[in-house]
Amino acid sequence: MKALVIAVAVSLSILAIPSAALAADKGTAEQAIAMTKKAVALIRSAGKDKAFAEIADPTNATFHDRDLYVYVYDMNGITLAHGNNPKMVGKNLIELKDNEGKAVIKGLIEMANSPAGKGWVEFKWPNPVTKAVEQKAGYIEKVDNIIVGSGIYK
Repeated sequence: MKALVIAVAVSLSILAIPSAALAADKGTAEQAIAMTKKAVALIRSAGKDKAFAEIADPTNATFHDRDLYVYVYDMNGITLAHGNNPKMVGKNLIELKDNEGKAVIKGLIEMANSPAGKGWVEFKWPNPVTKAVEQKAGYIEKVDNIIVGSGIYK
């Protein structure tokens, strides 16, 4: 019986290794907040044009790390910068809904207009690593009249 318990424990620990490795491949909430704050600081110090170019540059590890990237929208839903999909820049996505019908950009704007001007918004979004639509929690901060954010996949 003791041998069986040990065998089960060893088997379960072996199965946990891939899960831990996969979790390490995903960004954390703390990393998403830090990435957002770095983008906010760059916008304030270098200006929007320079910051948006750096955010969009896929080789810039400050704003691209595994499944983490920065996105920027104005308060009307127009994409100003997007670290994962440059084709979205310039498009008004105010009516964009996830596959469950949740208004994604409207949710970001609502959080930006909250008294705190920052926080987490949950929605479904394509993961750039897995290419699957997954549950995402986006952390955003309002800077003047724009929304800057990054998010994690759950």
